[in-house]
Amino acid sequence: MRPLSMHGKAGRRRRVQSRQPGERWPQQRVTASAHGWGHRDGWEAQTLGVTGAQTTQLLVEPPWRPAVLWDQVTLTCQGSGTAGATTWYKDRQRWWQKGQDRLTVTESGTYTCDRPGTGRSLPLTVLDDQLVLQVPALALLEGDTLTLRCRCRQENHLTRVRFYREEKEIRGSLSGNKLSLSPLQLHHSGRYRCEGLVGFWPSRSAPVTVTVHELFSVPVLEAPRKLTVGSPLTLSCLSTPSPLRPRAPLLHVFYQDGQVVGGPQRSPQMLVPAVGVSYSGNYGCEVRSQGGSVQKSSNRLRVTVCRVPPSGVSLSAQPLGGQVALGDSLVLSCAVAIWTGPLSFSWYREGSGTLLGTGPHLELRHVGDNDSGQYQCRVSDGNSVAESDPLNVTILVPVANSTITLSPLSHQVSAGDNVTLHCSVQVGSAPVTFTWLHNGQEVARGPLLEHKDIDVGHSGTYQCVATNQLGQDGHRVFRALSIELALEVTPGSPCLTAVAVNVGRTLLFLLLLLAVIGGCHWWHHQALRKSQDRHPSDPPLSPQGLPEPPYPLECSQYTHGLPASS
Repeated sequence: MRPLSMHGKAGRRRRVQSRQPGERWPQQRVTASAHGWGHRDGWEAQTLGVTGAQTTQLLVEPPWRPAVLWDQVTLTCQGSGTAGATTWYKDRQRWWQKGQDRLTVTESGTYTCDRPGTGRSLPLTVLDDQLVLQVPALALLEGDTLTLRCRCRQENHLTRVRFYREEKEIRGSLSGNKLSLSPLQLHHSGRYRCEGLVGFWPSRSAPVTVTVHELFSVPVLEAPRKLTVGSPLTLSCLSTPSPLRPRAPLLHVFYQDGQVVGGPQRSPQMLVPAVGVSYSGNYGCEVRSQGGSVQKSSNRLRVTVCRVPPSGVSLSAQPLGGQVALGDSLVLSCAVAIWTGPLSFSWYREGSGTLLGTGPHLELRHVGDNDSGQYQCRVSDGNSVAESDPLNVTILVPVANSTITLSPLSHQVSAGDNVTLHCSVQVGSAPVTFTWLHNGQEVARGPLLEHKDIDVGHSGTYQCVATNQLGQDGHRVFRALSIELALEVTPGSPCLTAVAVNVGRTLLFLLLLLAVIGGCHWWHHQALRKSQDRHPSDPPLSPQGLPEPPYPLECSQYTHGLPASS
C-alpha cells in the first residue's frame, strides 16, 4: 500500500468522493487543534480511553495519544470484513474509500476509519504543535499506571517541565519530561496539560482529557435477610468486570461484623452449609484486584438467623411400655423431632411440681409404689416451650406369700363332705392368676378349688401357684408357690353309715317278732288256764320244765324257728 502523504499549502479544496486505492487526495492543509477531535475551532477536548462499545478499532503506532507528526505514525483499522473494504475519514470527511486497513500519516488532523458491519472507529488526532502532552494509547483502568509525556520537536531543548490536572500542579514521580501516576483511581480522570521552556521560550500544551475506567463495578452483596437455624447460607458478592478487561483476576473477601469470615478467594460466592444463631449479623464483601491496588466494598446487609421452635416432643421408656417391677430401674427418654439451637429439658410427674431432672434422660433407680404416675418432659430453646404427651409409668409388685385357706377348717374330712380351698397372696399387682396342684399335678385354675361329695381319692397334698407378669408380652413372669396343705378323707365313714341303717332295721324286726311271740305266749297262757279249769290234775312237764302245750300247732312253728339264745 502506498502511504498517504499529507502535504498542503492551501486551504480547503473540494473532496473527491471516490478514489482508487493508493491515489492521493487533493492537497489540504489542516491544522489539527489539540483541543478537539480535529475541530478547527478547538472547542472540544481530546478524549482518551476505549469504551468497548464499538468493535472497529483504530490503532496507532507508536502507541501514544495524541500522535505527533514528527514521529513516523502508522494507523491500522481493525474490524470485520475484508481489508480492502476500509473507508478512511480525515477531519470528519471521507478521504479514501475501499482502501487498505493501514496507512502512514504525513499530515496532522483527526482520523477515523470504517469497516462494513462494525461501524466507525473512535477518532485519533495527529498534532504538529510546538509542545504536546501524550498519554498511552490504551484503555486506562483502575490500578493501571499512567505515564504522562511532555514532548516537543527538539526534546533536548525542553526544560522546567511541569504537569497540571484541572489547572493544579501534580506532584508525582517526575523523571525528565515524564510523570507517572500509579495506581490509577477513578478520581485521576480529568484534563491534563504540561508546560515548560522550549529553548528560552515558555510553552504550554493543549489539554488532554484522561478517562479512567472502572476495573470492576462496586460489588453488591446478595444473601437471604432471614433464615432459620440449620439452613444453608449463600453469600454472593456480585461485581461486573470491565468489558475492556473482562478476564482481569479478582479476589473476593467476606466480612461479618467487620471480621473476615471468608476469602480472599476467586469465587464470588461463599457457602455456609448450616448456620446457627451466632451467624446473625451485618455482612459485607470486598472485591480486590490481584495486586490489591483496587479495592471496593459492598453495601452492608443484615442477616438474621431465627431459631425454629421445638416441636414433636415424645417420650419413650425402657423397659418398653413404662411397666417396671418394684425395685428395678426405669429410664425415660425425651426426643424432639424439630428444633434449632441448644435445648434445655425438665421432667415432672403429674400432681407434683417437683423438678425430677434436667437432661434428655430420666433414670429412676429402685422404683417404689410412689413412683407410679404420669410423666412429662418439657423442652425449651430459651424462647419457646414444648411439652410431650404424658407417659403412664406402672410399678408392678411381684406376687408373694401365697396361702391356702380350707373351708371347713379341719384337715380331716369325711367322705361325702363339701370342701372349698381358697388361694390368696399377701402382695402382688393385678391381674394375678392361680393354678392348683394336687400331689404336684395341675388340677384346676382360679382362686377357688371346690370339692363336692369328697371321696378318698381327693386325699393328698395341695398347693397353689400365684402368678403375675410384667408387660403385655409377659417378658417377665413372677410366681409365688404356697406351702403344701395335707387333706385326709376318712376312708371308713361310708361303712358306719350303712351299719347303722341295717341295725335299725334289725331292731325293728326283732321288736315286731317279740310282739308276735308275746302275743302268742299270752294266748297260750289264757288257753291253759281255761283247760285247768276243766281238768284240775296238773299237766305233764316238758323237758325244759314247762308244761307240755296242747296249744295249737301254728304257734309251735314260731317257737321252733327262734334262735337258741332267745
